[in-house]
Amino acid sequence: MSAPVETVPNPRPLSTRVLFGLVYTTSVSSVYFALGVVANRALGLTPVVFLVAGLFFALTSMTYVEGAALHRERGGSSVFARYAFNELVSFVAGWAILLDYVILIAVTAFTMTNYLAAFWSPLGSGAPEVIVAIGLIAVLAAVNIAGVTVRQLQRHALVAFLDLGVQVLVIVLGIVLVLDPSGIVDSIHLGSSPSWRDLIFALTIATIAFTGLESAANLAGETRATRHDLKRLVGPGVAVIVLVYFGIAVVAVSALPVEFGTTALARGDALEAPMLGVVGAFHPHWLAQTLRYVVAATAVLALTGAANAAMLGTSRLSFALATNRQIPAALGRLHPRRGTPYVLISLAAVLASALVIPADLEALVGLYAFGALLAFTIAHCAIVALRFREPDRERPYVVPLSVQVRGRSVPLPAVLGALLSAAGWISVLVLHTGARYVGLGWLMAGIALYVIYRRIEGKPLLKRVTIPERALRNEPVAATEFGSILVPIFGKPLDDDIIQTAGRLAGAVRDDVDEEGATIEAVWVFEIPMALPLDVRLPEAQVKRAQDALRRAKAVGEEYEGVQVQTAMVRARRAGQGIVSEARRRGVEAIVLAAEEPSRVRGGALFGGAGAPMDNFVGDATKYVVQKATCRVILTAPAADAPPPRAPRPAVTDGAQPHEAPR
Repeated sequence: MSAPVETVPNPRPLSTRVLFGLVYTTSVSSVYFALGVVANRALGLTPVVFLVAGLFFALTSMTYVEGAALHRERGGSSVFARYAFNELVSFVAGWAILLDYVILIAVTAFTMTNYLAAFWSPLGSGAPEVIVAIGLIAVLAAVNIAGVTVRQLQRHALVAFLDLGVQVLVIVLGIVLVLDPSGIVDSIHLGSSPSWRDLIFALTIATIAFTGLESAANLAGETRATRHDLKRLVGPGVAVIVLVYFGIAVVAVSALPVEFGTTALARGDALEAPMLGVVGAFHPHWLAQTLRYVVAATAVLALTGAANAAMLGTSRLSFALATNRQIPAALGRLHPRRGTPYVLISLAAVLASALVIPADLEALVGLYAFGALLAFTIAHCAIVALRFREPDRERPYVVPLSVQVRGRSVPLPAVLGALLSAAGWISVLVLHTGARYVGLGWLMAGIALYVIYRRIEGKPLLKRVTIPERALRNEPVAATEFGSILVPIFGKPLDDDIIQTAGRLAGAVRDDVDEEGATIEAVWVFEIPMALPLDVRLPEAQVKRAQDALRRAKAVGEEYEGVQVQTAMVRARRAGQGIVSEARRRGVEAIVLAAEEPSRVRGGALFGGAGAPMDNFVGDATKYVVQKATCRVILTAPAADAPPPRAPRPAVTDGAQPHEAPR
C-alpha cells in the first residue's frame, strides 16, 4: 500500500485503461526476457507454447476479473481464498505471489541492463550489469516508499500503448521480411526436438507473464469499471495480449530459426535480450540497427513499468497480509509520513538484489513458475467455491460457460484453469530442481512464520483476525474507532442512521488510490424457514429489495472520508445466527445494529455480551447477537425527540480497547 504524494479532495477512480496498462506492461513485457528461455526448450514449437500460454492467460484473466469484482479488496488471489476457504489458504496464495513479485523485480532489473547494453555494451555483462541492476531496484524501492500517485499509475497505460505499437511493428515487419512457415514446421521433431520434458517445462515457464493480473486485482477497488468495461478487458484486451504473444514467437523463430536442434535465441546475448536478437536479423542493415535502438528504448520503459507494478503489488499485498495478521505487524510497518510499508518494500529490494547476483535467468524463471502456478490454482478453486459459498452476492462480471451442479453454476473455464495450473505446478516440482527445493523451502518457511506468529499472538490459524491500519503506524487506536464493522441491513429507514453511526465509529482517515481506510461490511440476512433447503431459490422481488438496500447503504457509508463499504447477501435459519456467523467469518471488530422498537436506547450504547442490560431493548435477533457475538456489539436507535442522522458519536460504556474478532 502506497500513500500518494499529492492529495485531492475527491480523487478520480482509475479507468480500465490503467488496469489494462498494468496487465499489459507486466504480461507482454515478459517476451523481452522469457522468449529466449522458452525458445531454448520449445525450439520450433515456441509459437505453439506462447499460444497455449495465451489461452491459459485468458482462462486465468476471467477468474481474476470475477474475483476482483466480487470482493474489491487488495490482495488478489489471497482475497479470493479468504472468502472461499480460510486464512491459512489465503496466506499460502499471498506468500506465493510475494515470491513472484520479488523474482519479477529481479528479472526485469537484470534484463533492463541487457537492453541498455544496446546503447553502451559494458552494461550487458560482468560487474556493471549487476551494479546497474541493483541500482535500478534501489530506485524503484525509493519511489514506492515515497508513494505512487494516480498520475503515475496512469502512465502505465501510455507505456502499454507505446509498447503495443512497437510490438505490432516488429510483428508486421517480421511477417514481411523473415516469415518462413515451412522452416518452422520442418524443424519440429516432437519427442526429440523438442523433447516432451523440455516442451512441458517451456509451457510452465511461459506463465511468468501472468503476475500482471495480481497487480491489477490489487487496484480493483479504485476503478470505475462497468460491467461492459470488464467484458472488454477480458475479451478484446486479452485477445490483444494473446495475439502479440503468438505473433512475436512466430517472427522470432523465423528470424532465428532452429538448426541442428538449437536456436540462436538461446545463445549469448540473445538469451538475455531476445528481442534485440530478433530485430537484429532483419534486413536491410540500417533497418535492423534502427529497430535495435527503438526496441531497446521501449523494452527499458516496459520493463521499468513491469518492475514498478511488481513493487506496487508487493506494497499492497504486504499491507493486506499485515492488517489480516498473516505476517507480523513489524514487517508491515508503515512509514510515519508516507504511509507506505517501507519495511517489506526494503526487504523485497534486498531479496531481489540478491537474486540478481547469480545472473541465472532460467533458474529465476523456473522458480517464478512455482509461485505463479500455485497461486493460480488457488484462485481458480476459490472462484468455483465462491459460487457455492456466496451464490447471491452481486457479480459485476461472471465467468461464462457454466454448468449446474447441486443447484449452483460452476464455471467450466475456472475448473479447466484449476486442473491445468495444478498439473503445471506438479510438473515444475518434478522438472525444476531449483523450484522444488527453493520454492518448497520458501513455502514451508512462510507457513512456519504464519503458524508461530498466530500461536504467539494466541490467534486461531484458520479464522480471520484483523487490525486497523493505524496499528501499523504505531498510533494508538481510540476506543471508539474500529477498522472493520459489520452492519446488518433490513431495508428500513433506520438503516441510514446505523450506517452513519458505523461511519463515525470507523474514524477519519485519508481516502485515496493508495491508502485504504476502515471497512464497513453491510450484510442482508435472508431468513430461510426450516421447511425449505438453505440454498432454495429466492424470489426475485426479495433479492432486488436486498440489492437496493445494500446499494443505498454503500452510498451512505462511503460519504465518510476513508470508509469503504463491502456488501453481501447471506442465508441463515435465524437472522441473529446469520449476523454472528458473518461477523466471525469476516473477522470484524464490532457489530453495529438497530435496537428493535420500542427501545429506551438513546444515540447508542455498547454491550459486551452475555449479562448486558436486556431490559433496554427487545427482539430475539438483537438478544442473540448480544449474547453470542465474539466482538463488540453497539446498539443504536434514533432519539424520540431529535432527528437521527447527525447525532454525536455513540457512547462507549466500558472504555476497553476493541477486541480482535476471529473470522
